[in-house]
Amino acid sequence: QVQVVESGGGLVQPGGSLRLSCAVSGITFSAITMDWYRRAPGKQRELVASIFSSSTTYEIESVKGRFTISRDNAKNTVYLQMNNLEPEDTAVYYCMARRYQTYWGQGTQVTVSS
Repeated sequence: QVQVVESGGGLVQPGGSLRLSCAVSGITFSAITMDWYRRAPGKQRELVASIFSSSTTYEIESVKGRFTISRDNAKNTVYLQMNNLEPEDTAVYYCMARRYQTYWGQGTQVTVSS
């Protein structure tokens, strides 16, 4: 059974940093693509960043230069380093593993507020 578990969310002031982690089990981690999504209050869920099995990355324009996605295949974990956070980044952040099927985590709340 595939499990996807996020951690690392919290409350941070504007301009601050957080690092989200997503641990995956029950699947060959090195072969899968990992995505971070977020759902802000009153908005649709959106893709934030992806990292492929080749370690090639993709980030949406609004987070480029501030967010970095990375993976540690030895730990079966993907990270989202978020710097210079803005109130508009407030959302529930979800991790998704995909290879033939998709597997979602339960989400972790990120709140950016002074």
